[in-house]
Amino acid sequence: MTEARVALVTGASRGIGRAVAQRLAADGHRVIGTATTETGVETIAKTLGERGSAVQLRLEDPASVEAALRQVEDAVGPPLVLVNNAGVARDGLLMRLSPDAWDEVVGTNLSGVYRLTRPLLRGMMRARWGRVVNVSSVVGRMGNAGQTNYAAAKAGIEGFTRALAREVGSRGITVNAVAPGFIETDMTAGLDEARRAAMLEGVPLGRMGAPEDVAAVVSFLVGEGAAYITGETVHVNGGLHMA
Repeated sequence: MTEARVALVTGASRGIGRAVAQRLAADGHRVIGTATTETGVETIAKTLGERGSAVQLRLEDPASVEAALRQVEDAVGPPLVLVNNAGVARDGLLMRLSPDAWDEVVGTNLSGVYRLTRPLLRGMMRARWGRVVNVSSVVGRMGNAGQTNYAAAKAGIEGFTRALAREVGSRGITVNAVAPGFIETDMTAGLDEARRAAMLEGVPLGRMGAPEDVAAVVSFLVGEGAAYITGETVHVNGGLHMA
């Protein structure tokens, strides 16, 4: 059985992040979820109950990151499991994409991973054990029209994952990424049937994934069964993209 650790999961109030937080809590970890709003924090707290708690965090704000990490460490100690899941999308064709839309997506989705991972490495290195899982996306490999900012940030996350894995492997820390494809979340719930059918034409398994499909892979990567896997990106996309 995997030893219980303190696990920090960003963007845990809904979708993939919520499923990951629930799965890691069920695995026995003490889970701390993050959300950008007080309402999100309350949702996470209700979801996890006695198995975890929640803090407010805005990844684009270094002061917010520092305050949240101080709150977590004071309450439960340094997290040895980190799941960088939180992200935003501000879609638009590049010719019409505003600098603000570029900066917000890259600043949150990619720079936010840096801001959170860097300070948490200290505790992992002291413990000579750690797990970092970064949530990427299939568009980081395939690209997608109207998402240059999002695709660039997700591709950057995969490069970050490989480079960091080389830096910290000697300290017993693994760093991997999970790249979901079409997953049933709030972002896809509003698709009409024609659009949904068109998307699924390229998916050999013929269905959208569930957040729990992604959570199962994260659970494996943070467990002892994945102790010899690092620097990898695991694709969870029903065959939409085969790397």
